[in-house]
Amino acid sequence: MSDLAALPPQTAGVPWPTDTWPEAPPGPGVDAARIDKTLDRLFAEPPEGGALESGETRSVLIAHRGRVVVERYGPELGPDSPFPSWSCAKSILHALVGILVSQGKLEVHSPADVPEWQGDGRKDITLDALLRMSSGLAFNEDYVDTEGSDAIRMLFGEGKEDVSAYAAAKPLAHDPDTFFSYSSGTSNVVSSIVRRALGVDESGYREFMHRELFDRLGMRSVDPRFDASGTFIGSSFVFATARDFARFGLLYLRDGIWEGRRILPEGWVDYARTPTPTDPEASYGAHWWLAQDGSPIFNASGYKGQYIVVVPDRDLVLVRTGDSEPEQRGAVLRALAELVRCFGRSV
Repeated sequence: MSDLAALPPQTAGVPWPTDTWPEAPPGPGVDAARIDKTLDRLFAEPPEGGALESGETRSVLIAHRGRVVVERYGPELGPDSPFPSWSCAKSILHALVGILVSQGKLEVHSPADVPEWQGDGRKDITLDALLRMSSGLAFNEDYVDTEGSDAIRMLFGEGKEDVSAYAAAKPLAHDPDTFFSYSSGTSNVVSSIVRRALGVDESGYREFMHRELFDRLGMRSVDPRFDASGTFIGSSFVFATARDFARFGLLYLRDGIWEGRRILPEGWVDYARTPTPTDPEASYGAHWWLAQDGSPIFNASGYKGQYIVVVPDRDLVLVRTGDSEPEQRGAVLRALAELVRCFGRSV
């Protein structure tokens, strides 16, 4: 992991945003005019009878060197507006696993604690394989062909009462640790593993999330959703303000440290941003996405164009929420890359 970019510490003299986010205008060397131009494109009104190339942007927030320097919202939205995470929740789930690893309650390279798997080849699936989407389980992650989509069935159909049980019942399509296949089902299996490690019901799981993570960061708007069985739907459902999503991004930018205290175990952020060996594009780490252009950027990404982007060499966290179709997300990513380039390298 030594070739990973350094994660910058909190800027000297800048308070942590546990209570309120420090704010400042973009500093020297930042192309503020270019930022405004890019945001104007993202937030433009769609042409009559048409749509924007990037779809609808509802919020953009940029924190630079620990301060909010850019913040814009769509009509009738603002700093107190909650937004859906969709699959950004997977990265939050990664943090919960890390906390339990630090407490000695989970070990990522040991076989996953899933009772349904103990009598067949699935018993060899590790927690690491689940976090790296390399479990080998059959699962159709499709949002277009709704008839054949396991993701739709799990979240909104026959599996919605117990999302983990739906996913855990899937057979092996490949040997564990031999094939990369992005799957919301595996995230919900991970969430049930977290619950079993805690030995709690829904209220205890929720209390753990707030006590050990959200409250420590000052993420007071966060609303995680649970299924009827009491399992956090860690694949998809957290609601929070852009400012709280940015707090979560800052935790990873600061190597899991907050106010001088380690929340995530040492090396856990590096684990998140180390490429998965079975991913031929090297675009996925452990429940976090990685840049493919050689840059050190890593991000939490969700359906319809939700992003929490962490940029170590520029000391940046970017949050974008919105409603973009798959064919529009390329334009969203190009706009976010343009915003990153407006800031000089800090590290």
